[in-house]
Amino acid sequence: MSSSERSSTVRDSLGLGLAVGLYGAAFGAAADAAGLSVWQAVSMSALMFTGASQFALVGVLGAGGGALAAVGSALLLGTRNTVYGVRLVPVLQPHGLRRLGLAHWVIDETTAMSLAAPDTKLGRLAFLVTGGSIYLMWNVMTAVGALGAAGLGGTARAALDAVVPAAFLALLWPRLRTTFPEAVTQRKVAVGDAVVALALTPFVPPGVQVIAAVVAVALAGPPRTGERPTAAEEMA
Repeated sequence: MSSSERSSTVRDSLGLGLAVGLYGAAFGAAADAAGLSVWQAVSMSALMFTGASQFALVGVLGAGGGALAAVGSALLLGTRNTVYGVRLVPVLQPHGLRRLGLAHWVIDETTAMSLAAPDTKLGRLAFLVTGGSIYLMWNVMTAVGALGAAGLGGTARAALDAVVPAAFLALLWPRLRTTFPEAVTQRKVAVGDAVVALALTPFVPPGVQVIAAVVAVALAGPPRTGERPTAAEEMA
């Protein structure tokens, strides 16, 4: 591992960490809109630390859903982190209690940066720098977003209802516009999820639609075979 490769990895990881971490302000605002206190929002970011699941949980609560539906939605979205963990074991080679700390930082961005690295040493460095920078910024900006939203007037607070849908659209859009073979399956899943969720909305409590929409994965059928994108390409 040359010094230039190490510097490049650190620079790219820090850049991504700072950019993604700033997004924590949106979660803080969404948590406030859902009725959570600043302390609850900050604790969730510190202990849960997986953006999509956090947005799902506060989104369901904000829509009037129950705790079980909110937690179920968050767990459903968080299951992908288990797959990421399996992929990262050869790179991180965790042992003992260190496994717990590393597992807490297994998210989309750390996985992509680690797997895109040219060797395992750089992969571990990318994971640690990306994870540390995102974790720090995400938690700081969660507090900023929650405190800022708490000081808004009634009209501005009502406008925060759009934060969660906008956040999920921002997460989903890059995958829908990709041209890789897997995009066909992803689009099927997205359309199927939307149909299932909309059909159930008039009949079930908020949050249940998200859990039930998992059937769209089965409806999408097996993925098409073909060249898979690298982790770096998936993030582009």
